This record gives sequence, structure tokens and C-alpha cells, in this order.
Amino acid sequence: MLLLKDIVVMFGLAVAVALVCHKLKIPTVVGLILTGVIAGPHGLGLTTEIDAVEMLAEIGVIFLLFTIGLEFSIASIGHVKRLFFAGGPLQVGVTALAVTGLSLSLGVNAQQAILFGLVASLSSTAIILRLLQERSELSSPHGKGTMAILIFQDIAFVPMMLVVPFLAGVDADNVWREVGILVLKVALIWLAIGLAAPRLVPRLLTRIARTRSNELFLLSIGVLCFFVAWLTSLAGLSLALGAFLAGLILSDSEHSHRALENVLPFRDVFSSFFFVSMGMLLDAGYVMAHLPAVLGMTFLIMVIKAFVT
Repeated sequence: MLLLKDIVVMFGLAVAVALVCHKLKIPTVVGLILTGVIAGPHGLGLTTEIDAVEMLAEIGVIFLLFTIGLEFSIASIGHVKRLFFAGGPLQVGVTALAVTGLSLSLGVNAQQAILFGLVASLSSTAIILRLLQERSELSSPHGKGTMAILIFQDIAFVPMMLVVPFLAGVDADNVWREVGILVLKVALIWLAIGLAAPRLVPRLLTRIARTRSNELFLLSIGVLCFFVAWLTSLAGLSLALGAFLAGLILSDSEHSHRALENVLPFRDVFSSFFFVSMGMLLDAGYVMAHLPAVLGMTFLIMVIKAFVT
């Protein structure tokens, strides 16, 4: 009952905030994030079941990236492979080096400076792609280029997580053992997704489609989406990347349009939880108490990223 109350409060507040943002010509995503700030534990404290909201938010990310994968195709990803293999490493590497150097110049110790650099080099795949989707710019040249770099960032997040224990001074032997296991997992899962899925999934869906049961078709799409996302999470990669790969598997099949139509309503509802939960993480009191520093660092990161891009 508490979760139901939280959902009613969040959606009711989201409608009001989104209407105001619409009149001010502010993206809906911003309104949903502001809803989380207002309703979250650091705001008015209107929500109590935060763990349950975060779980629903993860489902939202999966549906969002799955639909984006459906709207793309493996061929379109191939057109931006140069940006993936060259632009991705350059964007992540140069941004990380620039922020690390800036942090060192401000007197931050080396370990923290490197960590700040790694964090600043990443972006929110879900938020950026949602904004591009709202503007119908996913298929544009800059949309595809952005997608290529975001996918590289999601993959680069794994080695970044492995670097963190070294920065904290953890035993190197244990870390290298974990690195070996992780590499093996990624290789096996990538092989399974890249070779088996494109051949088996379309055939299976064709048989299911012949039953003319919309419920059975929807269930099969859900199993595929969540299964691939779960596999990638086992390898230490993000759920979002797994869901995107699941969408790509179906993007070139004859069932892609039907799958997209079935998933869209779930995407719109559950992705709202994600953006609201993002707002809940923000401590507005801390931001106001350190406003000059927060604005200054935000401006510097935006300038550095814009320059690097």
C-alpha cells in the first residue's frame, strides 16, 4: 500500500511539474527529475519506498534502451564504427586526463583526481538518448555519433570499475584474478549474443507470431529483453547496454515494428520512474550550501566536454 501511495504521489506531482515545464518549453525529462528532487528524501520526503522505486527505475532503463535498440539496426551502428573505435576512446581519455589535471592543479591528491577524471568522462546514456528520441534525432548523423560514443562509455565503465580498487590500495593479486574472470565472462556472453541470438531469435519469434497470440508474443519479447540485460549484468556490464543489444538483435527482423508497438506503453511508464529516481539522489540542501562550487564545477565539466567533443 505504501508503494501504491508513492506511485500516486510521484505521478500526480510529475503531471503538475511536467505541465509547468511544457509551458516553459523545458524537456519533460527535466520535469521528471525535478519531481524526484521535490518528492525525494532530500526534498519534501513524500516517498518512503525508495528501494522499490529504484527497482522500477531499472525496469524503465531496460525498456527505454530496448526500444532505442529496436529503432536502430546493426547496419546503422556499422556506419559509425569509426566514431566508436576512435571517437569513443578519445572522448573518454581526453576528458579524463583534462579533469584529472584540473583536479591536481586544485590540490586534490592523485587517487581522487584520477577518480574524478574517470567519473567526469562518463554520461547518462538513458537521459541523452531520451532527449534525442523526443526530438526525433536518433537517426540523425549527430544522433548516431552520440550513440556510438555512449556505447563505448558503457563498455569503458567496466575497466574503470576495476581501476578503483587499485586507487584504494587493494591487494593487486585479487584484482587481477577478478579481471581475468570478468574478461572470460564478457567474451563468452558476447559470443553467445553476437553469434547465436541473431540466428535463433528471429526463427523463434516467427513461430510464436504464427500462433496469433499477442500475449505470447509480448511475453517472448519481455523474456528476450530481460534475459540479455541479465546476461550483460553478470559480465559486469550495464543493464542498459544489454537491453540495447537485445533491441539490436530484433531491429533487422520482420517483427521489430510489432515488438516496438507492444513495448512502447511500458517504456513510457517505467522510464518515468528512472528519471524521478535520478532526482531523488540529489541533495538540494547540499547544493544550495555549496552553490558556487557546484555551479563552477558543472560549468567547467560542460566546457571541457564540449571542447573535447
